Amino acid sequence: MKSMLNNKLKIYILYFFLFTGVNNLFAQFEQNEDYRIFAINLPDKINFSGENVPLEKIGIKERLDKELLINTYWQSKTILLIKRAKKYFPTIEKILKEQNIPDDFKYLAVAESGLENVTSPSGAKGFWQFLKNTGIEYELEINSEVDERYHLEKSTKAACQYIQHAYSKFGNWTLAAASYNMGKNGLQKAIDVQKVNNYYDLMLNSETYRYIFRILAIKEIIENYEEYGFIISPNDYYRFPQTKQIKIDTIIENIAVFSIDLNLNYKIIKNLNPWILGNTLTNNKNKEYVIKIPSKNYIKFNTQDTIIHICDTKESLFEIARKYNVDIEEILSWNKLLPSKKLKKNQNIIIVK
Repeated sequence: MKSMLNNKLKIYILYFFLFTGVNNLFAQFEQNEDYRIFAINLPDKINFSGENVPLEKIGIKERLDKELLINTYWQSKTILLIKRAKKYFPTIEKILKEQNIPDDFKYLAVAESGLENVTSPSGAKGFWQFLKNTGIEYELEINSEVDERYHLEKSTKAACQYIQHAYSKFGNWTLAAASYNMGKNGLQKAIDVQKVNNYYDLMLNSETYRYIFRILAIKEIIENYEEYGFIISPNDYYRFPQTKQIKIDTIIENIAVFSIDLNLNYKIIKNLNPWILGNTLTNNKNKEYVIKIPSKNYIKFNTQDTIIHICDTKESLFEIARKYNVDIEEILSWNKLLPSKKLKKNQNIIIVK
């Protein structure tokens, strides 16, 4: 008898969970009935630098569709790209035009770095992702104090030189762009082996195989973002502050002090001139550097917030961080210090508040 009751109880419990589970399932559908995920309507025609994409060829539409889907539905990343494009494209477009490079190559910079001064696992840096040796080959200064891969104007001009050389070698802009990803020699080997000289007919490594389609997808979405569901008002875009330039052909012993003398701060100088790596510009050869500083209006509405702390005997980073209410990691970053390095008496420490 007891066993029968236990079995009935188990059945009732099972029915209860089944019934409530089904109801919960229907409730979820009711709550989310307006949520839809749509396929992308592919453009009828698309081109890169005036060179038409052969959408009629086997597999080409599918490759474009893949990149459009990825970049449309990775909304947070793509909306950041659209916002950054408004900030950086005017500078890049001007240089591309001056160097006779098609305007579409600005989207190559987006594909390479997302318009950020990032460092790749292989050590490529900046908007245009130059490796050190390639950067030096194209006359960018790279050393412990200066890295012009982070200089937007100079690195863009260097990229234009690379692209022009690649165009001279391969005879079209699409292959020139593909070579930027895999190298001119690597692309030439693939062409020689496969005996075709059209990007869309080549079987390449997975990254380069996708590369042009990523650029095309980024171009299509940025130029027609409303059609892909992105709502952006004019106030949402990122913009450069108005700047002016000063020329320096002498040593700057301390960037923080140099900034304060200009009624600025260390952070502003470094943000506008990311190619300056540390707190010193030795400049033994009296090279002329052009440094961006904000306009008078920007200075007027931004208060000075750089402090130079002079160390006492046996003072620690922990004590300094606590005194100014900042993180030790920030002090290490501002001053290019290693955690293990001991501070010296009268050593200058930059604090950005």
